[in-house]
Amino acid sequence: MKVIEYQEKYKADFIQFNTDWIVDNFGFLEPEDRETFEHIEDSLVQGGMIFFAVEDEVVLATCMAKPLNDDGVWELCKMGSNKQVSHKGAGSAVFEASMNWAIDHGAKKLFILSNSKLKAALHIYEKYGFQEIKLNDYEYVRGDIAFEYEVLR
Repeated sequence: MKVIEYQEKYKADFIQFNTDWIVDNFGFLEPEDRETFEHIEDSLVQGGMIFFAVEDEVVLATCMAKPLNDDGVWELCKMGSNKQVSHKGAGSAVFEASMNWAIDHGAKKLFILSNSKLKAALHIYEKYGFQEIKLNDYEYVRGDIAFEYEVLR
């Protein structure tokens, strides 16, 4: 398995894995999801990056890092995996690559919005040192838990 940066040929995998995951777990896509999928290139131009874990040209997992503001806050989002194959640690690998990208590109704080029923994802966040935070608005209907990571320099 290798972790690679965004390539156009894997764009459909990014959208499909995330769509499957969201619909399987929550029943429907939200407008914010569609917005992300329709403007992937805009996120990349603004400094973001999507990572793919690939083995024998088959994408196993994907994750996106994108800047949220000019104050150094970045979001890690749209972590999805291929439900047809074993992941082999691919989720952790793309998550770590996304973290490193954001930090290498000036992130002072990393942010994640999630759902408390997603135990495997929550385990990854905690494994990498993210701390739960409380929000007044979780932005998505399915969002009920948030995490942040303070970058130490």
